[in-house]
Amino acid sequence: MAGASGFIGTTPAVLAILDDAYAIAASDSKVLIAGESGVGKEVLARLIHTNSRRRHRPMLSINCAGVPEGLLESEFFGHVRGSFTGAERDRQGFLESADTGTVLLDEVGEMSLRMQGMLLRFLESGEIQRVGCERPRTTVDVRIIAATNRDLLEQVRAKEFREDLYYRLNIVYLVVPPLRERREDIPLLLDHFLKALSTQFGVPEPEFGPGVMTALQQYDWPGNVRELRNVVERMMLTRPGQVVTVDKLPLASRRQSPAPAGAAARTPEAIAETCYRNMVEGGVPFWTAVYEPFMLRDMTREIVRHVILRGLQQTKGNYRLVAELLNLPASDYKRFMNFLQKHDCAVPFQGFRSVSATHDRYQAPAGTPVPGARR
Repeated sequence: MAGASGFIGTTPAVLAILDDAYAIAASDSKVLIAGESGVGKEVLARLIHTNSRRRHRPMLSINCAGVPEGLLESEFFGHVRGSFTGAERDRQGFLESADTGTVLLDEVGEMSLRMQGMLLRFLESGEIQRVGCERPRTTVDVRIIAATNRDLLEQVRAKEFREDLYYRLNIVYLVVPPLRERREDIPLLLDHFLKALSTQFGVPEPEFGPGVMTALQQYDWPGNVRELRNVVERMMLTRPGQVVTVDKLPLASRRQSPAPAGAAARTPEAIAETCYRNMVEGGVPFWTAVYEPFMLRDMTREIVRHVILRGLQQTKGNYRLVAELLNLPASDYKRFMNFLQKHDCAVPFQGFRSVSATHDRYQAPAGTPVPGARR
């Protein structure tokens, strides 16, 4: 079993990826890892780093979809005190902090064209200059690994991603298949997560009743390996040492039918719709269904926006009712709005407001914060 690295599986696709990863680990070649959210792109990147000559140096990861556009330059290159509002001290960027190590650019396809140009210049010269700094540029030595759940070639054709940057990053190209295309690995992954979480939480592993393994292998797993781990964690916390039956499996939507073999990669809209249904119909709270995978870089800003867009359509533009739909208590509303604004995921609500009196109940109560407005 290929699993000592944390990247577990015995299917031919996984073994081929691991062969390639080990083969290129010793070099400094740039790597582009593609695959749906939650398939383990960061795990594969860490495998490459830990088997490289840089393994004793840091590996830092930046979620290009999770950092507001205005802060990306500072996150990459650092800044000096007073260079912008909130810059209270000098700060190294990721590239400088990871000197002689590795940097993972997660969801690189979410970068603006401006930031793509800055990244391209760095890849060509290795030079960085902190925001607001007038001193000469500094040269750093980092290995770049990029990851994306987008079709970058399609983005190149749509003029949304620079062609020269694409070919600069795509020296070695690895594609991690979704879990539904390697169902034979589910028992291995399940056993790994059960043992790891049992040790972590200090509780006995649950037992499985008849048909449970079949149900797990037939489930579509829209959240891939990340969703499987979350399911195991919920079973571990709610039914430690107990027998889990098929009807008690904490799957977000057991009514989902398995995707056909070779099905096309799910679009951000489709992923968002599944996520939205899991919350509205399945009772999964927003913090579990959206916030956690987004902060873990398993969900992009675009998907979050589609979820919010879906909620605003349902509530005719009322953010408080969106929060309620997504299973958030009233006390979490401010935190919910702060999260959306901080990560540039808020969607303007005005276009959803109905002038019809029949929709008055959807109008925001007095004092409702306006997304994007200053507080």
